[in-house]
Amino acid sequence: QLETLRNAPADNGALVGSLVRRAREKGIEGNFAGPATEIVRTKIQPALDRQIALMKELRGRTPAGAGVWRIPDGEAIYAAALAQATTTNFTPDEVHKMGLDQVAQISAELDTILKGQGLTKGSIGERLTALNKDPQQLYPSTAEGRAALIASLNEGVKAMYAKLPQVFAEVPSAPLEIRAVPVEIQDGASNGYYKRATLDGSRPAIYFINLKDVGDWPKYTLPSLTYHEGVPGHHLQISLAQESKDIPTLRKISFFGAYSEGWALYAEQLADELKAYTPIERAGYLQSFLFRAARLVVDTGIHTRKWDREKATAYMVETTGFAQPRSQREVERYCTQPGQA
Repeated sequence: QLETLRNAPADNGALVGSLVRRAREKGIEGNFAGPATEIVRTKIQPALDRQIALMKELRGRTPAGAGVWRIPDGEAIYAAALAQATTTNFTPDEVHKMGLDQVAQISAELDTILKGQGLTKGSIGERLTALNKDPQQLYPSTAEGRAALIASLNEGVKAMYAKLPQVFAEVPSAPLEIRAVPVEIQDGASNGYYKRATLDGSRPAIYFINLKDVGDWPKYTLPSLTYHEGVPGHHLQISLAQESKDIPTLRKISFFGAYSEGWALYAEQLADELKAYTPIERAGYLQSFLFRAARLVVDTGIHTRKWDREKATAYMVETTGFAQPRSQREVERYCTQPGQA
């Protein structure tokens, strides 16, 4: 990613293009392209060269392995990371076992649903992999296919908004936009994430989905992601806090992973209680929970059991049925953010 950013033409890269576009959209007149290009050429590109050189040097000196076990005080570092992320005192072994138990429980539920869809042969992961490759479940890997996918997400958000009054007295007024992750950061970005609106309302909330490979997103998997990132998930919880007149700014902008991610997972379950899923989409909902359970196994496996990235990725693919590229991106994140999974 750094080299991609560095090798882009100074006058035609993401940095200058973004500045010029936003100035134009806000009606700010001026020659921004020329001065910005000069800054990129004389300041930013040399700085990127230094950063790339340093990363290559550090790579040569980095101890082998993917987990924090390989560095001094790694065990204590991971215990602290788990405590911070979970707000509990669970040990790595307890989290690992919790993940394995949940994988078994959710897999049993999925077995019943998949058999009802005529998918009876193979492990849960193998059957989900087969479903993921069903042409009827896939959007074309074209600009038109990506546009159709995002349109379907918008339709899902609209349909869920109609159901919210059944269970919520208030819904957020902040608009939610759904966008593809920018191409220049796709390789390192997570599969989907939420970006809160600005407090002054000058920028809407954004639900980003990584469309580097459209094949990562079979149709039956999309509703649960949308309910997680959008409504009744992150967008509802975070926007209502931001719009509240009864809490201080610090509470409006603070993020606590256990609470925020816990709410978003509950939102997927709430959508199930609101009967928002079709039978096959319910398989996608349970697959998303299977994915979260597998993350507990993988995170602790990497950081305390010396799993390498290949073993972690293989476990994700075999357990969840998610494609290898998507699973690989997730594993890379777990390596760099111990305890977050």
